[in-house]
Amino acid sequence: MFIGVSFIPIHWLWVVLTVIFAVIEVFTLGLTTIWFAIAALVMVFLSFLHIPLVFQVLIFLAISAVLLFFTRPIAVKKLKIGKVKTNVDSLAGKCALVTKKITEFDNGEVKINGLIWTAKTEDGSVLTEGSKCEIVRIEGVHAIVKTYNENKSGGSSVDESSSEN
Repeated sequence: MFIGVSFIPIHWLWVVLTVIFAVIEVFTLGLTTIWFAIAALVMVFLSFLHIPLVFQVLIFLAISAVLLFFTRPIAVKKLKIGKVKTNVDSLAGKCALVTKKITEFDNGEVKINGLIWTAKTEDGSVLTEGSKCEIVRIEGVHAIVKTYNENKSGGSSVDESSSEN
């Protein structure tokens, strides 16, 4: 089958599309256009069966949709695309020292690894200055904390250096 007036065999169109989608994927790394590249590569071989162009496009779209919706989530999970780990991620579970009282309605401050973080409690409880707390997670510039469980083994020592600024 030939396209338009230039008489280019249809399988070359699919080859060009395969390359274009692959190049776009190389520059974006989003695991989106790679599935279109794979579908276009399949269409290179199917185009030799002399299927009408309209049906080829429909088959291409169907293959792309199946790959995109069913295999992309698995690939993203396995390759951990989109999640950039930072040093902040390592703070979760560590023990910190409360340097400014934390109440349900007022943020306080905690000191961890020599740095002061604005903090609030996970459950709205009150933590007094000088007490220990555990970092649950970091939300933006706030450390979300909870009361430190002394019986829990984990070896994270609290930063008990002076709380002077």
